[in-house]
Amino acid sequence: MASQDWLDKDFYQLLGVSKDVGDAELKKTYRKLARKYHPDSNPGDAVAEAKFKEISEAYSVLSDPEQRAEYDQIRAMGAGGARFTAGGGGNQGFEDVFGGMFGGGARNTHFQSGGPQGFEDIFGGMFGGAPPRGPQSGRDIQATTTLDFETAVQGKTVTLQASTGSVKVKIPAGVSDGQKIKVRGKGEPSPTGGPAGDIILTVSVRKHPVFERDGQNLRVKLPVTFSEAALGATVEVPTLGGAPVKLKVQPGTPSGRVLRVKGRGVSSSKGTGDLLAEVQIVVPSHLSPEAKAALEAFRDVEPQENPRADLLARAKG
Repeated sequence: MASQDWLDKDFYQLLGVSKDVGDAELKKTYRKLARKYHPDSNPGDAVAEAKFKEISEAYSVLSDPEQRAEYDQIRAMGAGGARFTAGGGGNQGFEDVFGGMFGGGARNTHFQSGGPQGFEDIFGGMFGGAPPRGPQSGRDIQATTTLDFETAVQGKTVTLQASTGSVKVKIPAGVSDGQKIKVRGKGEPSPTGGPAGDIILTVSVRKHPVFERDGQNLRVKLPVTFSEAALGATVEVPTLGGAPVKLKVQPGTPSGRVLRVKGRGVSSSKGTGDLLAEVQIVVPSHLSPEAKAALEAFRDVEPQENPRADLLARAKG
């Protein structure tokens, strides 16, 4: 929109705000009006659609510090009688403005794109900024959504309620906590005929009670008994969203060893990870007299090795 057209449009009055309105109050007022007049809320209502375009245009200008300053400057000139009309009527017309600028009648002034000073240079000098710009993109919309752990791993289509209406967004499989997803062309419309803005969606992922994310892999703590770790065993390991799988624990497996289940991690465009099961040897809190006697007998015949010998030696340096 050409800057001179702003003379006929009181954006502050259109939005119902004061001229010193702050950014937060301006955004709050705009969102309220946008919901009220949005075409999705008023199907087939041409008046509401026109009103929506007007308030979108007003917000686009007033929310941009540079455009707002330029708008206020133009409106101030208009309040003083400087109207860009064809001339002849009113206190001062188009010719009078340029006549005052160049010290003579505007009839003798030639406007051109080249030369020492063209039409664009004149407007830049008048308004202290760049010449009128072409169509601008609409503003981006910032949004957030929270997913449970399994949904984030598997992916999902969610529906967002934005100021522009309901928008469906496909969350890709394997999305991570804090990741941003750009939805092109679903932001605020351009008031000047340019492309719409984007939706910038930030994803939050809830923690899982069993699994943890490690890149493309999933980690799980795997409890095993002393006898399973010492003698070896085949145990069941849970998987995310599927049936448990059987995993072989080799004899003599120490606590902290990581066992790998291929292909049961996170699947995304980057590939498929594994399930990493970290062995944790569980010490029984209660022993029957028979179990206690058996352990005491084992202690008498177990290898006489100090498992902390290496630790003590390394601590001494």
